[in-house]
Amino acid sequence: MRLILLGPPGAGKGTQAKILMERHSIPQLSTGDMLRAAVKAETPVGLRAKDIMARGDLVSDDVVNEIVANRIVEDDCAKGFILDGFPRTVAQAEALTKIMADAGLSLDAALELQVDEDALAARVETRRAQSGDQVREDDTVEALRHRLAVYRAQTAPLIAFYKGVGKLVSVDGMKPIDEVTADIAAALKAAA
Repeated sequence: MRLILLGPPGAGKGTQAKILMERHSIPQLSTGDMLRAAVKAETPVGLRAKDIMARGDLVSDDVVNEIVANRIVEDDCAKGFILDGFPRTVAQAEALTKIMADAGLSLDAALELQVDEDALAARVETRRAQSGDQVREDDTVEALRHRLAVYRAQTAPLIAFYKGVGKLVSVDGMKPIDEVTADIAAALKAAA
């Protein structure tokens, strides 16, 4: 099973990714982790990324695309994978489609967790009130609203892209975790 998880910050993508990983015995591939691993392994693309990051620049799409292309064909991805943090833009989604086709692979679904943004803000406020100083410094309503604005501008267009290619599967992410998990299983089964 080859999946992309979509949804705004706080939608529960990380929680559901862990459940999907265990159920399907597939890895979750984070772009940050893939970049760090390529740099540490000193692969040719990892060395290019290291030079870019050392200058303080953002790693370009072509470098990230190459790292993803190399990673999705590794042995632990033979049964599938979950992409986390990639693609973030329509250009990256188009590149991923080509990367997968070149590797003889296809995407099973782009799984969207639909959530109410005001409810997400309320969750952050509740978490802060219950946890006090035990939460991350950037776990504030203001930081969430900024991350949501970035998501809407850059990543939300992926929903229309994947709907247009018939790969979008949407579930209500506002339900309790176990119900979201059951809805995902049913939606993926129906999409298969």
